Amino acid sequence: MTDRPSPTIRVQREDFDAAAEAQALTSSRKDIGALVSFVGLCRDEAGTLSALELEHYPGMAEAEMTRIAELATERFSLIGLTAIHRFGRIEAGEQIVLVIAAAPHRQAAFDGANFVMDFLKTSAPFWKKEHGQDGSSGGWVAAKDADDSARDRWIKASRQTSGP
Repeated sequence: MTDRPSPTIRVQREDFDAAAEAQALTSSRKDIGALVSFVGLCRDEAGTLSALELEHYPGMAEAEMTRIAELATERFSLIGLTAIHRFGRIEAGEQIVLVIAAAPHRQAAFDGANFVMDFLKTSAPFWKKEHGQDGSSGGWVAAKDADDSARDRWIKASRQTSGP
């Protein structure tokens, strides 16, 4: 069995450098055969959104991100994982979230990164408030059924492989 390092988890106001994070994860490693990264950006919603305001539950957000990362590491035999989520005011076009999954083979890395994102979207205590281009401040963004469905497919798959 390979010694798996603990996932790197951060919740921060400042931006991140995805390339530097990937380099930090892979530096001096020769056991990584696949590295999959995902960067979530704040989109402008067809020109109507200027920014998102992200809030989180300090301490609990990190704990839930760690729990999700550890589940992914175990389930997909990842040999490295980094997850960074920003908070505060994030302008359209700026980065919000980074997930980098490292594994011996590509499918595990892809699945691990997808799993982490699907659970971050639904389980981690983050809230988004929209700020319009017209200066208006919208409400808090409600959870999407599609996000719940994406998460639930992992839960369903887990039940099918573990038996009754």
